Amino acid sequence: MSQPLTLTLARRAPRTVPVVGSLLLAALLVLPFLALLPASHPLALSSWMLTLIGKILCYAVVAVALDLVWGYAGMLSLGHGIFFALGGYAMGMYLMRQASGDGLPAFMSFLSWSELPWFWWGTQHFAWALALIVLAPGLLALLFGWFAFRSKIKGVYFSIMTQALTFAGMLLFFRNETGFGGNNGFTGFTTLLGFPVTALSTRIALFIATVLLLAGSLGLGYLLAKSKFGRILTAVRDAENRLTFCGYDPRGFKLLVWTLSAVLCGLAGALYVPQVGIINPSEMSPTNSIEAAIWVALGGRGTLIGPVIGAALVNGAKSFFTVAMPEYWQLFLGLIFIAVTLFLPRGVIGLFRKGEK
Repeated sequence: MSQPLTLTLARRAPRTVPVVGSLLLAALLVLPFLALLPASHPLALSSWMLTLIGKILCYAVVAVALDLVWGYAGMLSLGHGIFFALGGYAMGMYLMRQASGDGLPAFMSFLSWSELPWFWWGTQHFAWALALIVLAPGLLALLFGWFAFRSKIKGVYFSIMTQALTFAGMLLFFRNETGFGGNNGFTGFTTLLGFPVTALSTRIALFIATVLLLAGSLGLGYLLAKSKFGRILTAVRDAENRLTFCGYDPRGFKLLVWTLSAVLCGLAGALYVPQVGIINPSEMSPTNSIEAAIWVALGGRGTLIGPVIGAALVNGAKSFFTVAMPEYWQLFLGLIFIAVTLFLPRGVIGLFRKGEK
């Protein structure tokens, strides 16, 4: 009895657009080659452009991660910023240890700390930093999700709780005594795996790693969406009570995709920090998480490709308008959201799917 339900709901699930997907894949394949072109080449990406596109690609990974839980499982998270920031802080701890050598990080010396806190132990090793990048957001998501889904919290209440989670994290990290740099966060990075962070070769390597992460996230999302797991997620979104009646326990499926989404955000944050050169508690701001939801809504949720387009459009426009008309940027962002809600209920990707029922 469960199989017809999941198959029926799978037909109602949003489908990717082959043409748009092919164009996006081609763009992702071309970007690394553009980054490797010599500076004298007319198509070569400048250091500034590498940083800008790399930052947007990190945001695109967050959009894909959010689409997995919102577009497919129907759980609107307004707190994904905390997972992104935790991955960034884990990478930042490693970079700060590299910059300080055998001494304490600069902000600890300024605050007259005499020794390294226990949770900083081992962060001078890249392997442990990489483990923290995965474990910090993953374990937090696992713990939060276990209690939330066990208590059957859903809908707007789930959204409010996720927003409260990221707001609490921001307030915690703002405090100097927590050992994460307080309001200023981490900056002043020098080396990554022994290579200068500001060197063009390092920036190119980070850029390529970000492209690969986005491509891997899209590939993983596509495989999940096309599998039985993806069909069950769609059933969770559209008819959770019927799914439970058919013998499935939706809590495990929701917890798995929720934790996976958090880990992807953490990896995106880890690549964001060395490219941008700073991480501070403002990355946990609830506003950032709400903006991520706008990327997904603008592009078209439940499509994987749409959120990437939405992240690129919003952040590309943000880079332009914050320079050209900084006082009107927030107004412009609000108008985008209103226009999409009224005229593009399927998002930008819906323009390519006019014939889809």
